[in-house]
Amino acid sequence: MPTTRTRTTDASVAISRFLEALEARGYAYETRRLRAHFLNEYLEHALGEQQTTTLPVDELMELTHAEVWLAAAATGQTRSRNTLTGPAAAAAGNTQRTRIQTWNSFAEHLGLPLRLEMPPAAHGDWLEPEESHKLLRTLAVKRPVGSNAATAIRTAAVAALVAATGRSVGDLHRLDVADVALAHRPLPRVSLDTGPHPLDKDTADILRRWLGARAGITRQLEGSDPGYLWIPTKPGRPRNGEEPPKPGLTRAAVRTLHSAHRNLVLQVLGAPLRPGALRLPRP
Repeated sequence: MPTTRTRTTDASVAISRFLEALEARGYAYETRRLRAHFLNEYLEHALGEQQTTTLPVDELMELTHAEVWLAAAATGQTRSRNTLTGPAAAAAGNTQRTRIQTWNSFAEHLGLPLRLEMPPAAHGDWLEPEESHKLLRTLAVKRPVGSNAATAIRTAAVAALVAATGRSVGDLHRLDVADVALAHRPLPRVSLDTGPHPLDKDTADILRRWLGARAGITRQLEGSDPGYLWIPTKPGRPRNGEEPPKPGLTRAAVRTLHSAHRNLVLQVLGAPLRPGALRLPRP
């Protein structure tokens, strides 16, 4: 049972302590990042509804706040970035499920008895293995007219690695070229934070093509290649009057990899699809 002091703690402080507790308990970075994103979204929405700048955590965790927040999120009102189907597109079923899971986890941390009902996972957010393989084969060989060849093969390589390892783009984002051992025997492999993971021939072939395209980009760095696996395929926009760094000197942002995937799939198949759809659904 939470103490009075805990219940009157400022909500932002309580959220920070919750995230620190998750880190201390060994939760993965991606999980902590999602929890932080949705709790801060929840807090900002509640502050806007109350027209105030602070809230005690016990007031934040009132069910009425949660219900209004979830309703707003369902219709895209809390979305911070646009989507291919517009800013008011309905939230994905599993995204809403993650919001609820986050709220329940925070409530449990605070010692509160209330829980939001968890809806079942939405199967439509995943592809069957046969569908995944078909999409990967298509991405590897089909490039829409006018699209950037290097971006297309990088997108295919990211998608293939997501499908082969079951890891998210966020998990694979920090990989370096040195983590990919395509000449390893008996099977090519990639080194993840959990250890080596074998790669099938198709995935290795797509990664080999990306490494070839990548080498063509980094050749202009004249020996200063820092070795990031996923790099921008073209210079970004100038910021504050300064020219952006050359491709290869920085990692490609997670949002860049996601956007490239959704745009390429949209052009190839006529419908956007997130990279996570290639991962096997959890039971």
